[in-house]
Amino acid sequence: MARKKENKFYTVWKGHTTGVFKTWAECQLQIKNFKGCEYKSFSNEEKAHEALRGEYKDYVNIIPIADFKGPVKNALISDYPVSSSIAVDAASSGNPGTMEYRGVDLKTKKVLFHKGPFKEATNNIGEFLALVHGLAFLKQQGRSCDIYSDSRTAIKWVSKKKCNTSLTLTKNNQNVFELISKAEKWLKKNSVSNRILKWETKKWGEVPADFGRK
Repeated sequence: MARKKENKFYTVWKGHTTGVFKTWAECQLQIKNFKGCEYKSFSNEEKAHEALRGEYKDYVNIIPIADFKGPVKNALISDYPVSSSIAVDAASSGNPGTMEYRGVDLKTKKVLFHKGPFKEATNNIGEFLALVHGLAFLKQQGRSCDIYSDSRTAIKWVSKKKCNTSLTLTKNNQNVFELISKAEKWLKKNSVSNRILKWETKKWGEVPADFGRK
């Protein structure tokens, strides 16, 4: 027996029209080409309306991060998320589509950086740029802490110092390719001591930098 598809409801705090929408298509109409849009999906309509009465910031990065002290086994996978670290993530509306990325402090939940939206980019590119931005941010701040990503692809690209995307360069995403070039050059010129750890979504839930748009 086929599994029934779960209905989702979309709260839009900032968009062409705010409110709760019953389909992703309706939600997209409100956020497309709206700079600084704020939206999130919910599993039921009641939660979506309750969220609308609050603020966007109250419904993102709500995953509780305990001050775990378990051992970290290696540079890619750890048993527990280390709270004195940062996490990065990207989101794209379509693939390719409008993409943005950000980095969050695991302990304070503070957004450390947020870039985008960028046109005609992919989620993998966003994850790659987020990781490199995070590494550069930590180096600039003189911080030796770990950095988490839920993207194995981005971690692999960073380790090889190459964004191995198949995306075609166009006039709409030229700025994205310029950022990719800068990121690759930064990786080749700078030594990195920070460990890049894989965020284990199945164990810990969504990465704290997640945009909540799945």
